[in-house]
Amino acid sequence: MSDIGFAQARFGLGARAGEQVGSEAKGWALAQLDRSLAPVPDDVPDRRASAEKVAAFYGTLREFRDNGQSGEMDQAEIERDLRRQLRQSVGVDTVAMVNARARLAIDSDAPMLERMVHFWSNHFATSGRKPGVFGFAGNMEFDAIRPHVMGRFEDMLLSAEAHPAMLLYLDQAQSIGPDSMIGRGAARRGRDLGINENLAREILELHTLGVDGGYSQADVTEFAHALTGWTVAGLTRGPLQRFARGEPGETIFVDAMHQPGSRTIIGQRFGDDGPDQAAEILRMLARHPSTARHMATKLARHFAADEPPPAMVARIEQAWLASQGSLPTVYRAIIDSPEAWEATSAKFRNPWDWTIASLRAMGGETPDGRRLFGILNELGQPTWQVPSPAGWDDVAGSWAGPDALVRRVEAAQRMAGLARGADARDIAPAIVGTRWSETSAQAVRRAASATDGFALFLVSPEMLRR
Repeated sequence: MSDIGFAQARFGLGARAGEQVGSEAKGWALAQLDRSLAPVPDDVPDRRASAEKVAAFYGTLREFRDNGQSGEMDQAEIERDLRRQLRQSVGVDTVAMVNARARLAIDSDAPMLERMVHFWSNHFATSGRKPGVFGFAGNMEFDAIRPHVMGRFEDMLLSAEAHPAMLLYLDQAQSIGPDSMIGRGAARRGRDLGINENLAREILELHTLGVDGGYSQADVTEFAHALTGWTVAGLTRGPLQRFARGEPGETIFVDAMHQPGSRTIIGQRFGDDGPDQAAEILRMLARHPSTARHMATKLARHFAADEPPPAMVARIEQAWLASQGSLPTVYRAIIDSPEAWEATSAKFRNPWDWTIASLRAMGGETPDGRRLFGILNELGQPTWQVPSPAGWDDVAGSWAGPDALVRRVEAAQRMAGLARGADARDIAPAIVGTRWSETSAQAVRRAASATDGFALFLVSPEMLRR
């Protein structure tokens, strides 16, 4: 398959209206690897802005609980009101970040790299649905994912797992070793604080080895012990408050929380090196053959088919192992895979992918962050609000149901109004290339208006799939 429109859809984010990119499809895809991501706009709220708001919320909450005189019903109501105020305040920052994410994707001359930002952000998923994480999930993509998209998986792994969003989302910030200084002190007072295994389990199951990657429950527990001590400054509660000091929202290591002793994980022993213990385990996991197989499978599913072609999985896995997780090398192996160029409509676009492809195609006005956030919410994929640590599904069955398609039609009608009378009869062939069918062309020609025609183009099979 050598159609440039297909290459832009499969490997990038869809063609842009009026864009001149040549005609050699594979050359276009490979040239993406010589480009760089655009810098994040200066006006995007940084982590400190959200952290200060969350820290102020916890401070007010503590003050209220310490000094409040009202009954339980009033206390619960006031706490709900405080949380609502926090979400509104931090929500302004989140909308600005969603807008920046969309603009970077729509305007990008390196859309494959932007696609990889979105892929890895979903791989290391966190959710602003959880209180305390709302203001950090977007920052994690900008701070921990984006800088490493053209680097090594190992570096991205360490950066993502140590980000405040991940530590808060999977409750690592409150995990205390039973034999740590804090743990022993709590035990003397009859309290069992215990460790939290969420982050350790998800790293092994989702982020590295995979569910069939050869680890055991004992490995999860050992890893959870190694991770104790990593927390977030200024945002902790209870017995950790006086230990987790620092700039609010900063990842810190608190030795008084750390479970002492060496650890053995999937047969490898790691000395008690405090903050370096968990880091060394993460490096080992990044280089493990099971991680290569797990990631190769996910990448083949993303770029070829819901059922990953075994030959493509093997090719990506080999490139991963040979390069020790060099991501540009892995991307090249994806582009070089014949399977990625077959089955031209194999992948159904999720709401984010489809919305960005639609906005790139129309080349006109882009909805502001709040409207865009609303569209994606209605389509079932609110940005940085995944339903579980597994992230958003990457198969058609999760996005192509009857109700979901009705919502796409409604969204297409709203977005088509932004095209300002652009004629889909002219634009569609340039956007989707030789995939543009006579059936779709006829439907657009018969539309009652240019706006209706553009909406029909946006929900054509050629735009719904890539």
